[in-house]
Amino acid sequence: MGRITEDLIRRNAEHNDCVIFSLEELSLHQQEIERLEHIDKWCRDLKILYLQNNLIGKIENVSKLKKLEYLNLALNNIEKIENLEGCEGLAKLDLTVNFIGELSSIKSLQHNIHLKELFLMGNPCADFDGYRQFVVVTLQQLKWLDGKEIERSERIQALQNYPAVEQQIREQEKAYCLRRAREKAEAQRKLEEEHENEKRSSPGFNGRWYTDIYPALSFSTESKNHLQAPEIQAEHKTDKLDACDDDLAFWNKPSLFTPESRLETLRHVEKQRKAEEKLSEKKKNVRPPRTLVTEHGKALNVNEPKLDFSLKDDEKRNQLVLDLAVYRYMDTSLIEVDVQPTYVRVMVKGKPFQLVLPAEVRPDSSSAKRSQTTGHLVICMPKVEEVITVGGRASKSVKTSLDNSREQTHKRGKQIEKLEVDPSKHSCPDVTTIVREKKHAPRRLGCEPKIVSNEEDPDFEDNPEVPPLI
Repeated sequence: MGRITEDLIRRNAEHNDCVIFSLEELSLHQQEIERLEHIDKWCRDLKILYLQNNLIGKIENVSKLKKLEYLNLALNNIEKIENLEGCEGLAKLDLTVNFIGELSSIKSLQHNIHLKELFLMGNPCADFDGYRQFVVVTLQQLKWLDGKEIERSERIQALQNYPAVEQQIREQEKAYCLRRAREKAEAQRKLEEEHENEKRSSPGFNGRWYTDIYPALSFSTESKNHLQAPEIQAEHKTDKLDACDDDLAFWNKPSLFTPESRLETLRHVEKQRKAEEKLSEKKKNVRPPRTLVTEHGKALNVNEPKLDFSLKDDEKRNQLVLDLAVYRYMDTSLIEVDVQPTYVRVMVKGKPFQLVLPAEVRPDSSSAKRSQTTGHLVICMPKVEEVITVGGRASKSVKTSLDNSREQTHKRGKQIEKLEVDPSKHSCPDVTTIVREKKHAPRRLGCEPKIVSNEEDPDFEDNPEVPPLI
């Protein structure tokens, strides 16, 4: 059963920063809600409310929504129009495909003076003779009914025939209410029979009744140890076939379209979902553990998480480098690395990845880290073999040079070094000679251009108003 909770409203209020008290539009469609509650207390400023395709059986707890302008309750189990008098600003009401058979209940909408649009198509009352005329006369404020505009001439004509239409509607309502009472009694009887059959068919332990509980316990404990995986798989197959047969029988069974049948369908779907979850849990428990090392101690290559990887031989640094493409945004705490001399094992979210190495490595010197760019797991594993760089001569020269350096340091350690001071050179420093004043001729940063007068030029005119060139 779906219920309206504060968490549900907040999850559907992301457009309002998850703030619900100032929410103006709310959509709670297809949530399997069976009762309308809490909205009038938590969301007083609502203007638009979508509740279509649920299992709501009664209009309630919306009378405090004074600012509500549009209410959508299509595809629900509503049988009567009520409790909407407090929605003073209601302008549009959608009750498409419900179970409204009491057409006279629309008189409660006369107090909603701003109501302009009403949808009642798909309800039992929409099949009554004189349905449209009755609604047009009863709700004078309406402008549109079932998506069709109400003309002035249509309203005048409906007013003329209203007494006869009203009597006709009352008779059809009475017949519908009697039929609905029989349907409810039949649905209640079927429900009680199903409960009784479930009690009778529910066995005790290992198919025995609860009176045989002690023998069943002993039998189950003895047989549990001898139950093999193939037998469990066969049992799962039979259970699955039985569930499929029950499902087909349920959907092929003819039934009326009533609120009870909708609830029964929901219960059946919920029951099927729980049965599938139970079967999947059993399969998980039955699944044998994956073999990583054989009985003879041979490690196997395993890639259960199905990750891409590459193994490189870095000859320069004499190590093997494994690049494992783990998920980029996976938390490192979900990864476990185990390096062995002949293989490496990585557990990714409980799934093993194991790779046999082409050479023996040193686990104590190995390192693992995540790449900051790709997020991959990079494992560096130094090899066990010694480094062979050059021939014997080169190694001897290296050895002799090392011996010579050691001998020199040993001799320096034996010699005692003394500091000698010449008394003739010991004197006070002359402070006046520390800084010598040198007179330097001032330098010009750049040679200044010589100004040459052009008085000798025949075209030269000395205009006093023109300033001289610098």
